[in-house]
Amino acid sequence: MSSASDTIIVGKIGAPYGVKGWVKINSFTQVTKDIFGYTPWRLNGNGCENQEIQIDEWRAHGNGLVAKLVGIESREDVEQIKNAEISVPTSVLPELEEDFYWRDLIGMQVVTDKGYDLGVIKDMFETGANDVMLVKAKHNDAFGQKERLLPFLHDQVVLNVDKQARSITVDWDPGF
Repeated sequence: MSSASDTIIVGKIGAPYGVKGWVKINSFTQVTKDIFGYTPWRLNGNGCENQEIQIDEWRAHGNGLVAKLVGIESREDVEQIKNAEISVPTSVLPELEEDFYWRDLIGMQVVTDKGYDLGVIKDMFETGANDVMLVKAKHNDAFGQKERLLPFLHDQVVLNVDKQARSITVDWDPGF
């Protein structure tokens, strides 16, 4: 059985699709159909507690994805798992040589290229234009800031990501 620390959420079960147990799948993977390459799935939420489920079939449908899951035979069965999060063991994700997953960045120390400690990454999110880091200091810093939003722009703001040292060097004015 996987714990929360060694699993990652890759999607969510959507609404029923038809009456024969097919379900819409909301994929959080960068290439949406890649969600089907990561197994086994574990469902959590809406009454599901770390329930392992297998994929019988899947296909693209319009701009989305639909799937037939083993043991889900009717629209009523789908209602029992609707809105459950889909997670997979982190061990099934490919190792990234030169890149990293957002989960790898959470907790990293953020320091300016001039040596000023901005704090630790607490969250990462997309804005449409670019990815953003939520950086929190332990307490209000010399500039009166407890948290900052920094764009995650390689070679513009983010100068270096050191996975071993768990630190990120940025070109950022701490007064901003």
